[in-house]
Amino acid sequence: MIDDCTALVLAGGDSRRMGQDKAALILDGKTLLERVTAVMQQVFPKVIVSVRQLRSDVGVPQVCDAQAASGPLAGLIAGLAEADTSWVFAVACDMPFVTREIVLHLAALRGGYQAVVPVVGGHLQPLAAFYAAGARDAMRASLAAGDRSLRGALEKLDVRYVDEAELRDADPQLRSFFDLDTPQDLQAARER
Repeated sequence: MIDDCTALVLAGGDSRRMGQDKAALILDGKTLLERVTAVMQQVFPKVIVSVRQLRSDVGVPQVCDAQAASGPLAGLIAGLAEADTSWVFAVACDMPFVTREIVLHLAALRGGYQAVVPVVGGHLQPLAAFYAAGARDAMRASLAAGDRSLRGALEKLDVRYVDEAELRDADPQLRSFFDLDTPQDLQAARER
């Protein structure tokens, strides 16, 4: 267990490209939210789900975005405010293949940084990343200035970016970073 950290499962998105609530989608007999939450419970003593409005299908504490329609940055800020640990591991509920091994690998890289963010295919993965509680003020300032982008908030932090070569030590096929944005992604996940 990573005792100095709370897992924050982000489940408050619009799901526009999917056309339905991604958290409730079924994969191998479980909802995406159940799958990701179960993995986080193997690693962290406390798991929180960030939602836009409270859900009845969640078996762990929930936190609502303080600022509506402000995307994952608002969810992350709410989770950081709710957590009573020095770190939060934020993960999107639409990443059903995230593994315990990748989380532990990223956790080992936190020393001296405000965030640990994977980079896969040249793209930042801020929704499978560690954030120090002290990063909350910079994130709030970014949101207050009208920048709802997690990437914009990262520019204000001391970040340890983790490239694919390092990530493959824990997840050789980088399956942890496969996210489900469209019905085609869901079909591909079901075929895996």
